[in-house]
Amino acid sequence: MKKILVIGGGAMGSAFTIPCIEKKNDVTITEPYSKRFIRDLSSKKKIHSALKIRLPKKLKFRRFSDDLLREKFDLLVIALSLPGIDFIRKKLKHNKIKIPVLVLTKGLKYLSKKKKILTISENLKKNCGIKNVSVLKGPCLAKELARKNQTRVVIANKNINFAKKIGKQISTKYYLTEFSRDVIGVEVCSAIKNIYSMIIGAGQSLNASSNLFQKSIIEMKYVTKYFRGKEETTLGLAGAGDLYVSAAGGRNSKMGSYLGKGYSFKTAKKKFMPNDTVEGEQLAREIAPFVLKKLDKNKIPLMRSLITTIIKNKKLKIKV
Repeated sequence: MKKILVIGGGAMGSAFTIPCIEKKNDVTITEPYSKRFIRDLSSKKKIHSALKIRLPKKLKFRRFSDDLLREKFDLLVIALSLPGIDFIRKKLKHNKIKIPVLVLTKGLKYLSKKKKILTISENLKKNCGIKNVSVLKGPCLAKELARKNQTRVVIANKNINFAKKIGKQISTKYYLTEFSRDVIGVEVCSAIKNIYSMIIGAGQSLNASSNLFQKSIIEMKYVTKYFRGKEETTLGLAGAGDLYVSAAGGRNSKMGSYLGKGYSFKTAKKKFMPNDTVEGEQLAREIAPFVLKKLDKNKIPLMRSLITTIIKNKKLKIKV
């Protein structure tokens, strides 16, 4: 049995606790700022409003605090949205946390002063002093995991044996794990697929979306290689696998469908998805200063088009 602390009480963080508890781990979950999820997790019934299920009775909920972070855990799991990464990074640094970290969050961080993009694991290592950071990515819809539908993900760590150790602690008959040393490639793919799933969602037909899927994979290969990831990772669970799931049934592709119908992002968000987090939009704004200046525009016409559409609040124009 391992003591696991999950930081982030949203859909993915909460769903992740289910296989962890099934493997007889001692699991505690905390939520730093969402009143909605704090209310869900602190209630006696533990019915999660986003997942629409009752979470395991053995799941412990604790109020977020510095004291909680300093308690002895074997693994700290970060399941916050991308904007929450700066918050938790500062907390981990302040409390001098040294225990192994597993990152579920998908995204990239742009450092404006250094004019550089870092993956989340790089950010934590360089700015918190945490040496052992693993990442878990792949085609995993939180609602399906919560209902124990078969799910396969990839855990990446340069120390492949440690990645396998985590896999052994959390894998079940329905939650299956693969392993990779390509931490950067896995993180880059899992992040940018949110942008490309919006583009594919804009296709408005199966023929058009299929074409956009193929072009998206080509661009993802270029971007992954640019950031020193392995090109073959693009065709794995964190790349093509995750892109397929997001394009078929995620919030990003849903937003993309509205953009494809001619709505601007702000109008579509306000009219159709006022309470939904659209990760692709968050990432587009985060990396726009770097991507639009540094990456070869001829290699990423789809990404450039979507980023420009969002930051300038214009109608999406893509050539299928």
